[in-house]
Amino acid sequence: MPFFSRVVLPLFLLVYIAVETYLKLNHTSLCGEVGCKLAGELLRFNPLYLNYLGMGAVFTLLILGYFSLKSKILERLFFIVLYSAIAFETTIIGYQFIANPEPCIFCLGIYSLLLLIAAFGHFKRFAAVLAVTISIFFGLNTLAISKNKTYTVNDGLYLIQSASCGHCKKVKKYFKKNNIEYTPISVNEVSARSFLKFVNISSIPVAVIKNKNGVRLIKGDKDIITYYTKQNMSETIEPQLSQSSTLGLPTDLFKATAELGCAITITETSSCEDENTSTKEF
Repeated sequence: MPFFSRVVLPLFLLVYIAVETYLKLNHTSLCGEVGCKLAGELLRFNPLYLNYLGMGAVFTLLILGYFSLKSKILERLFFIVLYSAIAFETTIIGYQFIANPEPCIFCLGIYSLLLLIAAFGHFKRFAAVLAVTISIFFGLNTLAISKNKTYTVNDGLYLIQSASCGHCKKVKKYFKKNNIEYTPISVNEVSARSFLKFVNISSIPVAVIKNKNGVRLIKGDKDIITYYTKQNMSETIEPQLSQSSTLGLPTDLFKATAELGCAITITETSSCEDENTSTKEF
């Protein structure tokens, strides 16, 4: 049993991560679920680096497991590395469950194998391991973590904006004055930022108009106000397409303008009233 839990199972886990890493390098994956892709968006770095870290940790676990069969000191080191890996993976999985609508199947596979190694490695300590993992899950659930979720469920007007953005304030003031109903979406929301990143838009405000004909994007306070002014005059004006915002997508799906606004990719201007004002980090 010790050989199975300390050598066979870690070896299987190492192969599992190595295969996934190889597939990712070739632009494919064992996990084709949306949750796996969303999990990668939560990281501050390339998801491949996490695979490399995992392979290094499991390889260390495998070596310690093999030599721990004859050494008490290495046996302790084996369990220290194992329980540290479980705590790390518990944090990653816990955050994913909170932030994402779907979990990463690949991550769940790693987590399950780590728990299996812990259960077979030392069953008497497994209750303590479960208690720690449950505590981490509970602790994460007490935090106000933004969730990756869908906002534009129904037809209507949505405005991706920030309370500190002067350009956004102009649009909201215009909407209020003209009794235009809209749903505000904070740019700090994970889903909103991911969407803007996908369509290569790096400034706000952005109006998202959803109807039976599809979805239209209008970027910048001037073009948003101009568009609705013309709408009120019963004239149809198509905003000029921005090449960087459409990313080669069908023109009848996304239509965005090149109007400047408050930068959001890395920084956001404090007032956005003056394009030359200094910026501050999120």
